[in-house]
Amino acid sequence: MRRVDRAKAAIFACGTALFVILGGLAAPAAAHPVPFTFVDVRLEPGALELTLVAHVFDVAHELNVNPPERLLDAAVLEAHGSAIAALLRSRLQIAVNGMRLTDSADSANSEWSAPAPLRDRQSIQLRARYPTGGVTGSVVVTARLFPYDPNHQTFLNFYERDELTSQAILDRDHAKFEYFAGTRQGVLAVFRKFVPAGIHHILIGPDHLLFLVGLLLLGGSVRKLLLVVTAFTVAHSITLSLAALNFVTPPARIVEPAIALSIVYVGIDNLMVGRGRDVRGWIAFAFGFIHGFGFASVLQEMGLPSRALGWSLFSFNLGVEIGQLLVVVIVASALLMLWARNEAAGRRLAFAGSLAVVAMGAFWFVQRVFFGGTV
Repeated sequence: MRRVDRAKAAIFACGTALFVILGGLAAPAAAHPVPFTFVDVRLEPGALELTLVAHVFDVAHELNVNPPERLLDAAVLEAHGSAIAALLRSRLQIAVNGMRLTDSADSANSEWSAPAPLRDRQSIQLRARYPTGGVTGSVVVTARLFPYDPNHQTFLNFYERDELTSQAILDRDHAKFEYFAGTRQGVLAVFRKFVPAGIHHILIGPDHLLFLVGLLLLGGSVRKLLLVVTAFTVAHSITLSLAALNFVTPPARIVEPAIALSIVYVGIDNLMVGRGRDVRGWIAFAFGFIHGFGFASVLQEMGLPSRALGWSLFSFNLGVEIGQLLVVVIVASALLMLWARNEAAGRRLAFAGSLAVVAMGAFWFVQRVFFGGTV
């Protein structure tokens, strides 16, 4: 019997200790049960409507109200209503068509409701209405509502004509989200954002540009150069789309060195072209697939809007082509003039330039493989 009693006592002691431990772990969770805020954005003709639902714990922490449940009392909530509205308005920025509503002349005409208690959700709700003065193309929401809590998240919902069209989660590391409306103005907003981004990326990408220049060094007819550029465009457009849509996503540690090797190959082929046919079109097509993965990495970092996925892909690729054509027209025109005036000088430039292309490509390859660098 004593052994049985001792066993029972041991079990009871373990159970008690476990209860205390679990209770201690549960206490912090109970102290902050729901670290979330909910924001609904409704696009209406000529106006934007907001509904914001925040947990009383977060609001009470910012206003030093204790216990937080006091904010569910109508009288207490009314007394703090102005402070709550000022707090949330200062930490929630809305921009429509590139203009921040909080900074516009219309912000004085915005209508914010008094906070209302949502007792079943232990939360408070505010509503707001901003006049937009026209058709909405894009909406940028920046939310840093309760920065004291590193785990806090804001759940963002967009509605058009009472239809839920997009959702996003904002947190400390991703505090901004851009929404493109399903209108003609929304499509134009996509073009205004992604076409310049494509142009900028190709113009600041020395590896892509050097690959193109290497293909152009040997000169040739306009028809031949157009064939080379077209082959490169078709190939990288395919892999750009596949990678941006997450169908094929090879790691950067493979793609970046492969791009460097493509540059080396172009330079070597230029040096050996006298021994065989001019196959620059095939080289541009084959290695264009690899360069497309490099373009896609930038597009993925920008964030593709699910609402306008096709248009964003098309406009970014269009920007890449515009930037690419600018470079090709300038370089090809200069090389064609040189070859037409002095063929010997053109050959010397092609030889020296090809050596430089090989050297630079080899340098980037070593840098990316052994030092993890990019350009």
